[in-house]
Amino acid sequence: MVAVAEKTRRDARLRRHRRVRKAVHGSPDRPRLCVFRAQCHIYAQIIDDARGHTLAAASDLEPELRGQRQGKSKVEMAALVGSRLAQRALAQGLRQAVFDRGGYKYHGRVKALAEAARAEGLVF
Repeated sequence: MVAVAEKTRRDARLRRHRRVRKAVHGSPDRPRLCVFRAQCHIYAQIIDDARGHTLAAASDLEPELRGQRQGKSKVEMAALVGSRLAQRALAQGLRQAVFDRGGYKYHGRVKALAEAARAEGLVF
């Protein structure tokens, strides 16, 4: 008897992520802004794929953002994470990035994070 591969939502997202990553590559002058969306939290990193280093990162679990969590929705927290990440990137002299949505649809928390990063001055 042959086992049938179980298709889960996570497997589908990872399949979409691999498809996106075929086209999206970070470089030293234009690193990749990568988003990971968990059920309750959101994480974002700016990665130089040539060296394999994370240049800047932010999440809603950081102490300064965690204190602002009270009374905010997940979309509002994602916007705070996006602006915090953009501030850290601009402090390091990074002005441009390529956006890696991580296999998620570009709406809701992912869109809020991206638009907040753009509002802070990050170009992608």
